[in-house]
Amino acid sequence: MARTPTAAATVTALLAAAALGLAPHQAQAAPAAAVPATTGTTGTTGTAAAEQSGPSFHDIPGSGGITLKGNVFTPAGAQAGRKYPLIVLPTSWGMPQIEYIAQAKKLADSGYVVVSYTSRGFWLSGGEIEVAGPPDIADVSAVIDWALANSPADPGRIGLGGVSYGAGISLLAAAHDARIKTVVALSGWADLIESIYSGRTQHRQAAGLLGAAGYLTGRPGGELKQILGDFLGSNLAKEQQMIEWGKKRSAAEQIDRINANGAAIMLGNAWGDTIFPPNQYAEFFEKLTGPKRLEFRPGDHATAEAGGLLGLPNDTWTSAHRWFDHHLKGERNGVDTEAPVRLKSRSTGGYEDYPDWKSVGAAGTERLALSDSEHLFTGVDSGANGGLVFLSSILDQFVKAPPVASVPLLPRAFAAVWQSGRYEEARRIRGTVRLHTTVTPTRADGTFVAYLYDVGPLGIGKLVSNAPYTFHGKTPGQSFGVDLELFSTAYDVPEGHRLALVIDTVDPLYIEHNPTGAQLTFSSPRSDPSYVSVPLREQ
Repeated sequence: MARTPTAAATVTALLAAAALGLAPHQAQAAPAAAVPATTGTTGTTGTAAAEQSGPSFHDIPGSGGITLKGNVFTPAGAQAGRKYPLIVLPTSWGMPQIEYIAQAKKLADSGYVVVSYTSRGFWLSGGEIEVAGPPDIADVSAVIDWALANSPADPGRIGLGGVSYGAGISLLAAAHDARIKTVVALSGWADLIESIYSGRTQHRQAAGLLGAAGYLTGRPGGELKQILGDFLGSNLAKEQQMIEWGKKRSAAEQIDRINANGAAIMLGNAWGDTIFPPNQYAEFFEKLTGPKRLEFRPGDHATAEAGGLLGLPNDTWTSAHRWFDHHLKGERNGVDTEAPVRLKSRSTGGYEDYPDWKSVGAAGTERLALSDSEHLFTGVDSGANGGLVFLSSILDQFVKAPPVASVPLLPRAFAAVWQSGRYEEARRIRGTVRLHTTVTPTRADGTFVAYLYDVGPLGIGKLVSNAPYTFHGKTPGQSFGVDLELFSTAYDVPEGHRLALVIDTVDPLYIEHNPTGAQLTFSSPRSDPSYVSVPLREQ
């Protein structure tokens, strides 16, 4: 699945078009006239937009006989017979091909042929929404074939990129088309299940927004309708079927093929991405064996690169251009010698470099003991929650205002709370916080959400991270162990503050499975103590 086409996102795309002098209706323009052909040194190619790098709109044959709406940018003054590296950009969920118009023009101005196309099932492209299924992956190869036949694209220098849905499709295509030499995947997914079903919990707001956007801007296929209905309807009888459906659309399941093809892959995401949380990207990154790069920044889904879609200066897109330049044009810009992991702190806004993901937070781990047993009733929101999809993490990105809760005032009948002592010096949390605890339920099914807060002197807690957990089929009254990874982050806890772990059972972000009247007990047996493991960076 992918990026939700909010009103702001749609305005972004239209403003980008306006900045280049395009009318909004040109997002789905009529097919361009056939481009003139010229005989080059390696065959017959087209010379679309040879005099300028502005877009020409085309109907591009997709797989299975459908038509994809696309545009082509060619370097201004492209020389007859000369080949240029090709970059293909599949669009995000619900977005037309003008989404990338500002970045495509910049790339063309620097010497690339760029083809952007509206993904199948959306807007005026043919077919139905397949959610990065086999037809979507075949479309990528079909677009590459068309570009090689109708533009001065070099068959030996082909790159792929995209935001969100386009990122997911790009990673999967790298497993199936060995012609793809490099990929830039921004705000995407490598593991669809770990993205919207992590902790065996449906991410309600994320999936609901994606589904609504699909119906508003495209044509969901019958399979997608069924899967979405079963997912949001908590149809446990279809759980394994849904998981298998997601695996087929997860690049993590095709890591061996991606590594065998050897594409150089850059991954970028936001710490607070409420659709595709960062953990699954980090795990995928570690399994890649070819040239690779991982960048995390503050924000929510696609907000770290949103300004670049308007053509504004943007660190994420700057990195993407450098990645393409090195791996498609051979430029010695240093990207191959830099540390492959680059993180931007939510607290300071400064960048930090690491040799790999395992080194993030490797300076030390602080273990907070959860020694006191806590008993809580389910089904009531205590006031601790992860905020709202998009809005909360955007506020954290721009004004450093994450979701907050008054920890002393949380109702203890509905929230379990453990706190550290006050810190005499700051703590720089980097990486993935882990919770280990023992749970005793009164019913077979249940859901809880764990939150880590930075608590100031007045007891106001700022959300550091969170994650949901759901269980089914447990024996009432019988304890079981839980190991839960919270969403990865980079956050500084100031001197004089403390950390608090809060657990409750209701959060608007997620679907909960707590029967009426159910209760949960969190304990710390002597033989298996409960704790929170907090990874830290050196001071």
